[in-house]
Amino acid sequence: MDGDDLLVEDKESGTPWEVREFWTAQQRQGHSLHEISYRACFKPQLPEYFIDRYTEPGDLVADPFLGRGTTPLQAYLMGRRAAGSDINPLCVMLSRPRFNPPPLESVRARLQSVLGPCVSDFVDAGLADDLLAFYHPATLSQLFLLRQWFIDRETADELDSVDDWLRMVCLNRLSGHSPGFFSVRTMPPNQAVSAGSQHRINERMGQQPEPKDIINIVMRKSRSLLRSGYPGSQIPFVGEIPPPNLHTTSADKLDYLDGSVVDLVVTSPPFLNIVDYRKDNWLRCWFAGIDVDNVQISGYSSVTEWRSFIRKALEELCRVVKRDGHIAFEVGEVRNGKVKLEEEVIRAAEGLPVILQSVLVNQQQFTKTSNLWGVKNNSAGTNTNRVVLLKRLG
Repeated sequence: MDGDDLLVEDKESGTPWEVREFWTAQQRQGHSLHEISYRACFKPQLPEYFIDRYTEPGDLVADPFLGRGTTPLQAYLMGRRAAGSDINPLCVMLSRPRFNPPPLESVRARLQSVLGPCVSDFVDAGLADDLLAFYHPATLSQLFLLRQWFIDRETADELDSVDDWLRMVCLNRLSGHSPGFFSVRTMPPNQAVSAGSQHRINERMGQQPEPKDIINIVMRKSRSLLRSGYPGSQIPFVGEIPPPNLHTTSADKLDYLDGSVVDLVVTSPPFLNIVDYRKDNWLRCWFAGIDVDNVQISGYSSVTEWRSFIRKALEELCRVVKRDGHIAFEVGEVRNGKVKLEEEVIRAAEGLPVILQSVLVNQQQFTKTSNLWGVKNNSAGTNTNRVVLLKRLG
């Protein structure tokens, strides 16, 4: 342990705690392919820390709460085999394309082919009035064309790596707070406001949607994502690693994994009902053709229900993780520190074939931290990660 680590033990439970800055608080320090926004996602330095310490090249690293795919992508970049899943099909759409990026000239050619001159008016799909709060009619016409292209190609089982990449980039340019998005200025891209809220934002800021150059925006984002290089261009292991094993399923049904095959799990479940993934992703789900009402995304206001949900996930993880493998279960501060989800994870693991190694609190330097049990930032948010580290017993 480094000299500035803080190792303490809770007197009541005997739980060992480690507190320090385990990974950097700085932004954009990882591979540029990670720069896809998603609500409540963690930095790639978090899985990197555990992958480096608990696995070897060729080992299998998994995440049953896939999100934007940070853990599998970081594992792949470090020469590990990768697997992951999420109940929301949007997560595979955001993750899979970055393992096999197409040539940029193919991206531009496909865009030009699909959009063409695009002189027709937008198609009324029942959301036109809502969408016009975000987009100029000319931009919306292009988005309808792209949306239908992806849906038709997927239905016909003809979606290739170029389509996959294009859809991912479009999903991440749908709305945001700078000129680099298809929309008028709105919230950051990991959270889409309602149409009513956007109308109010437009009125308050005295703005209205202007035409956007979709091809230019997509190409600029594509170049940015690839500025660190294609997977394998700088990491010698990747050419020997098979494609990631990604699926859409719940965390308690990892049927795509055999028993005792995973070396390390690095994951982060929904923190109770703190984030409304359905509401925040409504615009992305519309574009992707996902009926969000049929996606059973977990969200619990009751700690008891949440613990039961985590118990089922841990039971399944115990099935797939090897003897002496590790599970790094990240949770955050919720309800002003009154609910300590790390303790609930520990309770959920009771009686399972795992042993608690420690609880790691990543205490970032740019935050004002008070004490082990109530780490806070300058105001009311969360700038710390709390990770329950479990080891699988034989």
